[in-house]
Amino acid sequence: MEIDRMRALLSALQEARYSGLRSVSYDGKTLTYGSDAELANAIADLESRIARAAGTARRRRWGTVATKGL
Repeated sequence: MEIDRMRALLSALQEARYSGLRSVSYDGKTLTYGSDAELANAIADLESRIARAAGTARRRRWGTVATKGL
């Protein structure tokens, strides 16, 4: 899927979520999500796909911190 198309779908999903709807119509198709959590997961997934396609994926850094408690 092209980045522009993914951005348009992301915009439609965000608009639906912020207006309290669970159904989204895009390209002649209607998607209905069972809950707000499902819609939020779809938005997060699409955001990560856009970031990967654009080459700006978030990188996570893990480390260990220890103290002697002094």
